[in-house]
Amino acid sequence: MKLKLYQVDAFADKLFGGNPAAVCPLDEWLDDHILQNIAAENNLSETAFFVRKNNIFQLRWFTPQMEVDLCGHATLAAAHVLFNLMKEESNTIVFESLSGKLAVSKEGDYLTLDFPSARPLKVETMDKYLGCINIKPMEILLNKKLMFVLKDEDEVKNAVPNFDAISELESDGLIITAEGKQVDFVSRYFAPHAGIPEDPVTGSAHTILTPYWSAKLNKQKLEARQVSKRGGYLICENLGERVKISGKAVLYSYGEILL
Repeated sequence: MKLKLYQVDAFADKLFGGNPAAVCPLDEWLDDHILQNIAAENNLSETAFFVRKNNIFQLRWFTPQMEVDLCGHATLAAAHVLFNLMKEESNTIVFESLSGKLAVSKEGDYLTLDFPSARPLKVETMDKYLGCINIKPMEILLNKKLMFVLKDEDEVKNAVPNFDAISELESDGLIITAEGKQVDFVSRYFAPHAGIPEDPVTGSAHTILTPYWSAKLNKQKLEARQVSKRGGYLICENLGERVKISGKAVLYSYGEILL
């Protein structure tokens, strides 16, 4: 069996930036252990698999270690493949996923994710949280992912993660964030429990970051940068129950998997 495989740099306007994701179109679903083995072999933070069912695409995401219920950058990468390489004619693609229906629209070079919002709530400071990075957070919040608000952008950039401590969290990894100097806010995201020590750019984290910073800065539309080593630029819009997250994507490679 031969399967097509694409690698796309998501939330990037040129190669070697943003977050690389693998995209594997399927005619029908394969056994889960095969999907997981493919993702482990790719060894990227996420591999997206999709199957067309009439006008909707069923979409699943796998890290090298597990299936996840939401992934922004791999959804953006899958939409890039459909729009630009598989020549999908509509300007909007609807995916069916573990997080419900997700739409991705195309306008010029930008792709826009329409995802459910995940407003974080303040939680009590605990010793196990304070051991996660070398800087004491100003505020700690939670909505699936734990989120530390730091004093400024420099603290976010200079923070040193303790991956062992982060792996022991009951949350889906750790976001650290602060108000930005040249954009509205910056962030980093760590998910060692999923085989991703630091994710280069994380769409799902921005479903949490967007409502928080929208309320904090009293702005509906915000510019964001994830300040990982590769880095990525996002445009985020708070729509209440939904958030829109826009970015660009670039094809890095394509080939075949031989099973």
